[in-house]
Amino acid sequence: MNYNNDANGASDLKEIIAANLIRLRQEVGLTQAQLAEKLNYTDKAVSKWERGESIPDLRVLIQLAEIYHITVDDIVKEKPAKEVKPRLNLFHKRLLITLLSFALVWVVATGVFMILYYITSIRGYAYLSFVIAPFVSAVVLLVFSSIWGRRITTALAASAVVWSVALIVHVFVWLYAKDVPIWPFYLVAVGVQVLVAGWFVLRKLYKPNRKVEK
Repeated sequence: MNYNNDANGASDLKEIIAANLIRLRQEVGLTQAQLAEKLNYTDKAVSKWERGESIPDLRVLIQLAEIYHITVDDIVKEKPAKEVKPRLNLFHKRLLITLLSFALVWVVATGVFMILYYITSIRGYAYLSFVIAPFVSAVVLLVFSSIWGRRITTALAASAVVWSVALIVHVFVWLYAKDVPIWPFYLVAVGVQVLVAGWFVLRKLYKPNRKVEK
């Protein structure tokens, strides 16, 4: 058995995979840390793969192929049979759906505003459609972030829900109960905001650290 040839072959494979991993990651605009998070590995592990110090195991290679929408062969071969362009279609589709849903809320709010504006008896309240729209938008973002997003985006969306509710309360108190002080409602909003922040911090602290470093 020729151990030198085996060693050279393994070294060449590491270099090929390393070069492909660097190219693929850079072409989709991911940092090592962002890729590591998608794989549930540390950025140190990704750095080792890209320096050719180690080779990702088969499970990781399959994950990488799924992330970039290519085949495992495109990662391990020096010259792919065809020119491959990595894509993050799933991320882009989710982002597009979220943005379109967000925009739809404001389109509907504008439509409601126009309808109310042309009804003379309630024209003065037409602007309320834009007061309620931020709350509906925040709920939409919270739903999609809970399904597809990260902890930080979900926390921000939850905070947006809290303060959009505070805005609605502020406006309606100002319209219909001007003698009622508004500041207690904001004090409640601050308390709820603290609870939301505490909840997400606790979830992060008590979530098992399953990132792999190899």
